[in-house]
Amino acid sequence: MAKALLGHIGGADPRMLAEVRRLQQRVRDLEEELGRAKAENDALAAAVHADSFDRELLAAVEEREPALT
Repeated sequence: MAKALLGHIGGADPRMLAEVRRLQQRVRDLEEELGRAKAENDALAAAVHADSFDRELLAAVEEREPALT
């Protein structure tokens, strides 16, 4: 059955093995790139959240009425 899946009896084709290795490396590279993109996205989202929180806090402070003295 395994021989039938390979397509021939003579063993693995060196070109096919090279292609598999190349594709495996490409998958690893893309996974690393995805990890970097997710980290950058998380950092940007945290910065936006912090910025919007600061704006809301500043707006709340500005809207307060002055204390009576």
